[in-house]
Amino acid sequence: MTAASQYASVRYVVDDVQAAIDFYTTHLGFTLNASAAPAFADVVRGPLRLLLSGPASSGARATPADATAAGRNRIHLTVDDLDTEIDRLRAAGLPFRSDLVSGPGGRQILLTDPAGNLIELFQPAHRPDAS
Repeated sequence: MTAASQYASVRYVVDDVQAAIDFYTTHLGFTLNASAAPAFADVVRGPLRLLLSGPASSGARATPADATAAGRNRIHLTVDDLDTEIDRLRAAGLPFRSDLVSGPGGRQILLTDPAGNLIELFQPAHRPDAS
C-alpha cells in the first residue's frame, strides 16, 4: 500500500490555498501533509486527505466553468462534544451555515471554509449498550 492509498481523498477547490491550510489546521484538527501554495496543498485528519486546489492547480483548471461554486457535498467530521466545538468555533469567529439539527442518528451543524465549501460537524446519538 502506498502512502497516498492509505487515505480517502476529497478535493476542494479553494480561492486561497494558504487561507484554507490555516483554516483546516487551526480550527479542525488537520495537519499539513504537503504544500505547493499558492497552487495546491493537502491536509490530513485520520484517514481523510483533503486536497486543497487553488486557481492555478490542475485540479481547479479541470473544473468546468459552470461548476466553480462550492457545492452541496461536504466532508463529515465526527466530534465527541458538538456543543463544545460550536462554542469554540463561534469564539474564533467562524461562520455557521445552519442551525443545530437533531435526529435519531445524532446532532449536526454546518460551517464553511474560507472558499464556501461545507463541513458537517456531527455528534452521534448515544446508543445504550446492547448487553
